[in-house]
Amino acid sequence: MVTEVRGFTDSQKEEYFTKRFREQATAIISHIKSIRSLHIMSRIPVFCWILSTVLQKLLEQTEEPELPHTLTQMFIHFLVVQANVQNIKYHQRSGADLHWTPETREMVKSLGKLAFEQLQKGNLIFYECDLSECGLDAAAASVYSGVFAQVFREESGLYQDKVYCFIHLSVQEFLAALHIHQSFFSSGENLLEPPHSCESLDPEAAFYRSAVNQALQSPNGHLDWFLLFLLGLSLPTNQKLLQGLLTHTGSDWTNQETVKYIKQKLNEKGLSVERSLNLLHCLNEMNDLSLVKEIQKNMRGGRLSFRSMSPAEWSAVSFLLLSSGSVLEEFDLRKYEASERALLGLLPVVRACTKAF
Repeated sequence: MVTEVRGFTDSQKEEYFTKRFREQATAIISHIKSIRSLHIMSRIPVFCWILSTVLQKLLEQTEEPELPHTLTQMFIHFLVVQANVQNIKYHQRSGADLHWTPETREMVKSLGKLAFEQLQKGNLIFYECDLSECGLDAAAASVYSGVFAQVFREESGLYQDKVYCFIHLSVQEFLAALHIHQSFFSSGENLLEPPHSCESLDPEAAFYRSAVNQALQSPNGHLDWFLLFLLGLSLPTNQKLLQGLLTHTGSDWTNQETVKYIKQKLNEKGLSVERSLNLLHCLNEMNDLSLVKEIQKNMRGGRLSFRSMSPAEWSAVSFLLLSSGSVLEEFDLRKYEASERALLGLLPVVRACTKAF
């Protein structure tokens, strides 16, 4: 590729690489959407479809697309795509600045309420009465087929009612986080915490702290991605992508306080390795990788003392190792401290690798 651009001006090089990028991205999208590809990646077909939908719409833009860097950004783009499709297809509205209409705002609000209430109950499927309680009409909700779907029809002797679900648990978690964010910043109501439980804290800081606490206390980790999305929505850059739907701009001070609280939780005894890793992913969504970068720097410089490492540092080591494709093939545990603490700290890596010794 380098030889192909010799003699090109800077503008010609930029045009050439932009064209190559779009060609390669289009090929990737086509591959992801193919039946064979989805069969091979059968564990995550819907997630792949969401990714390909977002990339395809971004590449249709005339200007250079700004690709999503985090899960929250990708799901925001996906929601915008779904809202625009409904505006064009069912409300006969078109144009470059569609985004949020009264119909789509109300529908997202109702779907978010349904998503959160059912997530709290641990329900992945629900019935028409559940929709009615959230002010949803089944026919109107089904229009959002990229987000919401009817999974079973009434059948005598088998199903006594129509059954519905979101197309993927991650979509339900994202909409639930969006609902909680909107509820708090529009009315000041924190649906995650009993009243007056954090009176000494700034209300906004208490809101995010209560989200962290509830996610850590959930018995089966069903609020892990909900927390990740909620913290991702706290960033002004992500709120800007939802301009017209969200009106709140995040506070840098509050985000810094939330990051400190998460790091404090990472060092608490009794926190499972899986929960620690999810908290590190949450920090990543908030654009804070200071802990991971510090560990990475010390590992490269040979200054990391495994015997004196904190639980948070062990989690950061696991996070770094899981980010490397090579470690999943073969992992030599002997390079690290030979102790039960080291084994527990690196257990996710051991589970993920093909061979460990």
